[in-house]
Amino acid sequence: MKNLIFRWKSWSPYLRSILRIVAAFMFIQPGAMKLFAFPAGLPPSGGTVELFSLFGLAGFLEVVGGALMLLGLFTRPVAFILAGEMAVAYFIGHYPQGFWTVLNGGMPAVFFAFVWLYLSAAGPGPWSLDEKWRRSSETNPQV
Repeated sequence: MKNLIFRWKSWSPYLRSILRIVAAFMFIQPGAMKLFAFPAGLPPSGGTVELFSLFGLAGFLEVVGGALMLLGLFTRPVAFILAGEMAVAYFIGHYPQGFWTVLNGGMPAVFFAFVWLYLSAAGPGPWSLDEKWRRSSETNPQV
C-alpha cells in the first residue's frame, strides 16, 4: 500500500499538466463561440460578438490565452492574466445577480479563476513547451 501511495504522489506533476490541458481545452470553447460561432453561435441569435468590445476582448483572451495554456507556453504570466479575466468576468457579470455562484451562473468563472491562479504559481507541469525549453537550456547553456 505504501508503494502505491508513493507512486501516486509521484504522478502529481503529470496530473498538473493534465489539469492544465483539459482546463485550457474547456476554456477555449466559450471564446471560440464568442469570436467564431464555433462549435455554435452565441444564444439567442447564434452569432458572434464585436471584436472591439468587452466580450470581444474576453473571447480573444479565452482563445489565445487558452491556446497558450494548452501548449504550456508562457504559462505563469498567461495564467495570471486569465485568472484576472475570470475574476473581472465574475464581478461584472455574475456577482451583481447575487452571492451564490450556483444561482448567479458564476461557477465556471470562479473555478477557472482559481485553476489559473494555481497554475500561475505552480507552473505548467512537465508536459509543456515551457518545461521543454527549460530542460533544453539546462543541457545547452549559452556562452
